[in-house]
Amino acid sequence: MTPSLLQKIADIRAKAPATRRAILDLILEDPDRVLEESFEFLAERSRSSVPTIMRTCRDLGFAGLREFKLALAQELALGGSPLHRRVNIEDTADEVVSKIARSAAASVAGVRNQLDMAVLDRAVAAIVAAPHVDLYGAGATSWFMANDLQARLFRLGISANAWADYHLQQVAGAAQRPGGVVIAITHVGGMPSLLDAVDIARAQGSKVIAITRPGTPLAAKADFLIALSVPDDAVMHVGIDAYLTHLTVIEILTVLVAQRCGEPAMQRLQRAREAFQRHGIDATKFPLQSWDGGGVVSGRTGDVEDAP
Repeated sequence: MTPSLLQKIADIRAKAPATRRAILDLILEDPDRVLEESFEFLAERSRSSVPTIMRTCRDLGFAGLREFKLALAQELALGGSPLHRRVNIEDTADEVVSKIARSAAASVAGVRNQLDMAVLDRAVAAIVAAPHVDLYGAGATSWFMANDLQARLFRLGISANAWADYHLQQVAGAAQRPGGVVIAITHVGGMPSLLDAVDIARAQGSKVIAITRPGTPLAAKADFLIALSVPDDAVMHVGIDAYLTHLTVIEILTVLVAQRCGEPAMQRLQRAREAFQRHGIDATKFPLQSWDGGGVVSGRTGDVEDAP
């Protein structure tokens, strides 16, 4: 049986030099905290240096801290409880809140280290130059992500549609043309119908931006791969880490595209904001309709009045 990563760390600790032993001790003491830390902060806490941390990671068989963190996160995920990979059944409410908040913060903070900035820049340039952008999502969560990004791009003045139906994804792919862009969002990255739609779009000369895990079938088909590795969720295969990392990338893409579009995009966003302020639903000004259709709800008591 292959020893666990934490067991391997404990085994090599005794023979490690003092500076590396201090790093290994911190990992064994609080592996969750190590997942959240940068090279620099871990070096400061262990009173060592970034090169020493790199050498320690290589001693464990990893190219660097990022690869080590991914392996550690995977081990903690597999070894956690069915509730959540950081939460135990006997934890107090305060501990549950603290652990989940730290886990979420670590997921978002880890996005930066996973992004290839050169690929990201080319993907943004392709979106801005595209005559049309189609967005595909596989599953309910990915569909939400695709729909959210479509709304953001549309507000910036970019022609974009999001497609949830697998058949329509393929039809949209057939309607693509050279210079167009397809953005495919899926954590799993292996839905056959989505892969077919991507192949159809590429055959029309479209470029494909994939937001998925590295090593998936979709990743292999991407012209621009935005690869995000997150540990499996203890409850659902696509859990909160995938949600947060994908939403963070969507926000990054939105801002970068807006910057590339320049002043016209800024003006569109400002006009949209002004329209919402003038015409948006405001419960303090516009009474809410009652669910039973008997009129409108007045005040805060829930009393129903007859509609005029």
